[in-house]
Amino acid sequence: METTLKNPVQFIIKHNTIVIFLLMLLVSAMVSDAFFTANNLSNLIRQLAPVGIVSMGMLLVILTGGIDLSVGSVVAMTGVLIALFSQSMPLPIAIAAALAAGILAGGISGYLVSYQKMAPFIATLALMTIVRGCGFIFSKGAPVMVDDHAAALTDFGSGHLSGIPNPAIVLFIVFAITSILLKYNVFGRILIAIGSNEEAVHLSGIRVPLYKFSVYAITGGLAALAGIISTARTSVGSPNLGVGMELDVIAAVVIGGTSLKGGKGSAVNTFLGVLILGMMGNVMNLLDITSYSQQIIKGLIIILAVLLQRFQDK
Repeated sequence: METTLKNPVQFIIKHNTIVIFLLMLLVSAMVSDAFFTANNLSNLIRQLAPVGIVSMGMLLVILTGGIDLSVGSVVAMTGVLIALFSQSMPLPIAIAAALAAGILAGGISGYLVSYQKMAPFIATLALMTIVRGCGFIFSKGAPVMVDDHAAALTDFGSGHLSGIPNPAIVLFIVFAITSILLKYNVFGRILIAIGSNEEAVHLSGIRVPLYKFSVYAITGGLAALAGIISTARTSVGSPNLGVGMELDVIAAVVIGGTSLKGGKGSAVNTFLGVLILGMMGNVMNLLDITSYSQQIIKGLIIILAVLLQRFQDK
């Protein structure tokens, strides 16, 4: 009898992300008739795309036992840069330059963490303020409108393919690549091994600093991609973009069951974490819950997710 009672509890703890996701779907359907409308779902996934893209990069960083607080600032800076570059460069070159700026910012964080042995929290906190400042300098403190001859960029941000918003398609591609990387590629397995036992990986002859450096550079590139998509969707690059995004991204990864100690996590669960976070915000908006109350609820959900992780580990 005791074993029978334990099995459902153990299942819920082990698969807590899926259970929370299904509960959110049920609650969303119950509290608002507008949730499952095509227009609402399309807007939801379009808005979630930048957070989801950055979450895939944050997952890689956290798997190694690190953290990146600069992603929101990188999103803002690259959003401003793509708006500025598109005024004077061909669009493909402007996109490449903005992506390069994001990779550079992430690479600086990676260098400080992996080669200078700086604590990830401190290194990325410093980059967060520096990059945000650069965004304000580049934009002169004001939003930058996307030029008319870069209409292809805004058309992409507001367009769709077979009913699926273009930003969501980019998110799905990034998610698929991350999932394959972690499941079927040596690179992903080494990242998980570093988070589990960095010293053992180092003693086996693997260049740990290079791998840690690379995940921060990748995350910077994905944050830049999210900044480009955000600017494409809104037709404006703002230095205030992405404020607090790093917290949403970390929350999505944690809700997805990834251990902040490193070595444990998956792209699928992180993707579910993004959807859970997005559904929470969407339902609360439909119910006219104030943004201040939403912050409290999100914080409680994060605490619950971490507690479930501890039970699962036990």
